[in-house]
Formats: sequence, C-alpha cells, structure tokens
Amino acid sequence: MLVPEKRGSRLIDLAIFGAVVALIYGVTAAALSWLKPVGEHVEISLAPRALPAYAGYSLLRLAVAYLLSLLFALVYGYVAAYHARAERIMIPLLDVLQSIPVLSFLPGVMLAMVALFPTRQLGVELGSIILIFTGQVWNLAFSFYASLKSIPRELREAATVYRFNRWQRLVELELPYAAIGLIWNSMMSVAGGWFFLMACEMFVLGGRDFRLPGLGAYLQTAADAGDTRAILWGLATMIGTIVLLDQLLWRPLIAWADKFKFEQVESATAPRSAVLDLLRSSRALAQLNRNVLRPVGERVDLFFARRAKARAASSKAERSAVARRVEDLFLALIIALILYGVWRAALTLSTLTAVEAKLLVRSAAATLSRVAAALAIGVLWTVPVGVWIGLRPRVARFAQPLAQIAASIPATALFPVVLLALIRWGGGINIGAVALMLLGTQWYILFNVIAGAVAIPNDLLEVATLFGFGRVERWRLLILPAIFPYLVTGLVTAAGGAWNASIVAEYFRFKGETLMTTGLGATISRATDEGNFDLLLVSTLTMILMVVLINRLVWRRLYKLAATKFKLEG
Repeated sequence: MLVPEKRGSRLIDLAIFGAVVALIYGVTAAALSWLKPVGEHVEISLAPRALPAYAGYSLLRLAVAYLLSLLFALVYGYVAAYHARAERIMIPLLDVLQSIPVLSFLPGVMLAMVALFPTRQLGVELGSIILIFTGQVWNLAFSFYASLKSIPRELREAATVYRFNRWQRLVELELPYAAIGLIWNSMMSVAGGWFFLMACEMFVLGGRDFRLPGLGAYLQTAADAGDTRAILWGLATMIGTIVLLDQLLWRPLIAWADKFKFEQVESATAPRSAVLDLLRSSRALAQLNRNVLRPVGERVDLFFARRAKARAASSKAERSAVARRVEDLFLALIIALILYGVWRAALTLSTLTAVEAKLLVRSAAATLSRVAAALAIGVLWTVPVGVWIGLRPRVARFAQPLAQIAASIPATALFPVVLLALIRWGGGINIGAVALMLLGTQWYILFNVIAGAVAIPNDLLEVATLFGFGRVERWRLLILPAIFPYLVTGLVTAAGGAWNASIVAEYFRFKGETLMTTGLGATISRATDEGNFDLLLVSTLTMILMVVLINRLVWRRLYKLAATKFKLEG
C-alpha cells in the first residue's frame, strides 16, 4: 500500500509543479505584453485557436482586480467596523460609490491611465483593471464589515483573555470568521467582473483604439460581425472557464472554509473537494508549509507581538490623542468636500425651475419604488433557493457553477429579449425597468443567502431536529435569524446595483427608438444626451441624497440589529 501512495504523491507533486510553472510562464508572458509599445490598431482574431490565450488574458485582469478589491475591502471594512466616527461617513460613502454607474468612469479612467503611460500598453491594462475593480469591490467591503460587526462576544473575550495583538486577532479570529462570507461574495464579484470585461476590452474613443485581447473583446467583436459560430465558441469558452474556476478554486476554498463554521458538532454532509484532497496529500506542499510558511508565520507573529509590547509601554493618552487628531483631520477633509459640493449644488439649484423640481421629486419616488420592487421580488425567490442550496452540499455541487454562469451573463444582453416579451404581453418599459434591475442585482442576494445558510452551525440544526421544530418554527427561530446579517449585506449591495442599473433600465434605445419612463435614471441619461449639465448635476445629487437617506434610515438600523440581536453567541 505504501508504494502506490508514494507514486500518487509524486504524481500530485509533479502536477502541482507543472501548474505553477505554467502559471508563472503565463503571467510573465502577459506582463511582457503589457510593456509593449501602444500599437496603432489591435486586431482581435475570431479563430477558435486564439481563445485559450484570450481567456488567460481576461483571467489575469480579473485576478489582479480581485486582489486589489480584496485588499481594499479588508482595510476599508476594518476601519469602518472599529472606528465609530469614521463609520458614520464611510458606510454611506461606500453605498453612494456602489450606486454610481461604473461605465460612466470608463472614458475618464482610460484617458488618465493612458496619459500616465502614453507609450506603453500598461496604461490601457491598468485602466481596465481599475474599472473591473470598481465593479467587484463594494460587496466584498460590505461583507467583511458585516462579519466584523457580528463576531460573537465570547470569541472577542477569548481573544482578549489570550492577549491577542491586532495581527493575531486578524488572522486567528476576524479573517476566519469572515471567510465564508468573503468566499461567496468573491464568487459574485468575479462573476460580475465578466460583464465589465466586454466594455473594458473594447474601448474605442474617437479615432483612438484602446482594445485589449481577451474574451470580452472576442465576444464583442463576434457580435459586431454577426458571427454566430464565433459567439458560440466564445460563450462556450467563458462557461468552461467559469466551471474550471469553480472546480479548481472556489469549491476547494468552500470545502477548506467549512472548518471556520462557528459550531461544536461537525456536519455529516460537509462540502468536499477532490482537488483539496489531492493538495492535502501532496508531500511537497506539506514540506513547504512545515519548512517555510510556518516559520515565516511565527516570525511575523513575533514581530507584531514585539510592536504591541512597545506600544503598550508608550503613553496611551498620547496614542489616543494622535488617533483623534488623524480622525479629526480626516473628518474635516470630508466635511470640506461636502460643503463645497453643497455650495456648487446650491448654485445649480438656484437655476432650477419649479417644473424641473417637481419632475425630480416624481422621478426620485418612481425610481425608489422600482428599486424596492426589484429587491422584494429578489428576496422572495433567492431566500428559499439560497437556503436550499446552502444547507445541501450535494445540491451546491451543481447549483453553484450554474449560479456563477447565470450571474456572469450581462443583464443588458438579456434585456432586449425581456423587453420584447413585455411589449408583446403588456407592461412595457415600466415593468421592464424593474426586470432589468432584478436581472442585475438578484445574484448579490442569492450568493449572500447561500453564504449565510452554509455558515449555520450544524449543532443548531441538530437541536432544531431534536426538538421537533416544524417548517415554520425552523425558519422563524433558526434559519431567518442566522442568515439575517448576510441577507442585509446582500440587500445593501443589490440596492446599490439597482440604483446603478436605473441609468439603463429607465432610458433604453431599442430598434432605433428611445424607450423612456419617469425616473432618476432616465433623467440622468436624458440630461447626458441633451448636454444639460445643470440637470445632470442636480439629478445625480438627488440620487446620492436618496442613497444616503436610505442608508441612514434603513441599512444602518438593520446592520445594528444584525450586530446585536441576530448574532450567533452563547
């Protein structure tokens, strides 16, 4: 029995070594292409043999943007969760930023990056990565923030008793507790990133061609050429890449993160991953962990422990005074920017007529009602389906990649089909706007509900069974309270996406005609087309004001409720 085991371990080690070499080669080749001089014209080949390279380019952009998003989310969520004064500004600001249409940044960001690197392809690549970053980061930040706010009190007390420093608290408590939510929101972020690839890789401004080789550019070029065969090849490659990512990355991560569930009884149907099992049986990885990673981790812990001891020896009053000065400076800067914006808005509002003011009020109410309707419809189906998937690992094996594929399909690509059906059956653009908001935002709720269901401790499920809970009692006393923090995060990110989608949903060009309905999104789009910058500014500020008010009156209270009443603790 030992010989096959050794042979199997060696084969696994060889496979891992080959994969690492291939990854290094691919990243190096892509990096060298980023440093090439900017060409006059980028030719996108529609030959199927070009698809593997294009998929590699797109995956690298998604990966870099995701790593930047994760780093930003960890820093932003940590500061917002532990600094009450900053939290009052940072969370509404995050809500506003996610509500601004990402594609409106496209020309400015691309031109700025090209200006920084005028002779190299690196500028266009960085521009596309930044735009993908702005589409991925918000739900990750909200997820980490919500997880930190809902850490059980006894775990925090245990960290205090063991005198964890900030680094130990982060790696031993906060990141493990937030792992399940971060992984599922990461899947949603990467799935949503596929949508922005088509816009970022096919950017042309005037006579300047900023196109980039990748799957998004391939699909857009095939669509422009009307090449159905190439479109099918591109879609098949994208779906295959998503499924491959699911099997090689997300499923092993989900199986690995199952150990971080806050429970005392292990589930008999825990998620499994053949890839993770193979990695755990690798001798090379075990030696790498034993001889390199573990010693480095111990040195890092020792470094931060010494720094914590040095800080403890310094004056606590002096440290708090410095921290207050930094916070005061930050708040003063934010307040100054807000006052400047209010002053500019007041100048614009002075030219606003009574008719335009009434239109803005009606538009805001109309868009708010559509956002609320889209969220309500999304909750009605995503909560039961998400819980069903999350509590059944066997179902998740096939439902998880299907959900990722569905979330990766741009809502705008499906909207013409939905709109045709609504025009034929009745309803038109009014119901169509709600449908487009729903198509683009329901996945945020679904993925967060799945994460919440996965995180429910198995011992609580067994207690519910032991006490003979019926279906209603099980949902009322266990499932809904347990998934509530995750559901709030899903609703917040979905609401931001719905406000964002209103720009397209309420003002849509179809078959040479412009279909428009009353709403803030339509007002912003119409003002942009007409060049009415005063109306554009006022309508944008109105949307921001609506988002901030909803954050203060609704989301902030729900987060507080999730952090106090619906927290898993003894």
